[in-house]
Amino acid sequence: MEPENTLRSFVAAQEAGLDAIELDLHLSKDGALVVMHDTDVDRTTDGTGPIAEKTLAELRALDAGRGERVPVFEEVLEAVQTPLQAEIKDAQAARALAEVMNRRGLAGRVEVSSFHDEAIAEIKPLVPGVRTALIASRYGTDIVDRAVAAGAETVCLNIRRLTLEIVERARKADLRIIGWVVNTQDHLRLVRAFGLDGATTDHPDIKRTGRFTA
Repeated sequence: MEPENTLRSFVAAQEAGLDAIELDLHLSKDGALVVMHDTDVDRTTDGTGPIAEKTLAELRALDAGRGERVPVFEEVLEAVQTPLQAEIKDAQAARALAEVMNRRGLAGRVEVSSFHDEAIAEIKPLVPGVRTALIASRYGTDIVDRAVAAGAETVCLNIRRLTLEIVERARKADLRIIGWVVNTQDHLRLVRAFGLDGATTDHPDIKRTGRFTA
């Protein structure tokens, strides 16, 4: 297992043959699109403190595991060719992501996702043709209305809270449904029972029984 959200982890996911790779985006203090899951660097690097309070140079000086550096979004674009799902963790990153996507013509390669309805609604008109997904952990049937209002084509939903009613409502609204996090065979059976469009996993080797997003 490679250190999470490092270039080595993305290359490993690509080599596993997965359909798409998910990554998480924050803005550094000086406005760089940094790839990291948490809002601070404590868990995954040898540093401490919030990402938003550190410059890119300060972040690059940290060890993200096995000597890996904290990557920026454009480095990942160069390192792998697999389609990406870029999750906006910080709603303020929407405009910075839109600028990169338009400059590099990424609407066909990168799907944008977020827990933040406003981030999805903001990036939609900024990047013509962009595909978007609203993510939810604790949710009810209202998630369908929220996704439609934000302009999302997909909902990425916590598999442990998913119900047939929500699946049926999403289908009626022409929404794709992705389940997360699918790391067990029981969760994989749920994905198939509900007829979902895909799933997100932490374990690329689950590809042996289904093709998912890592």
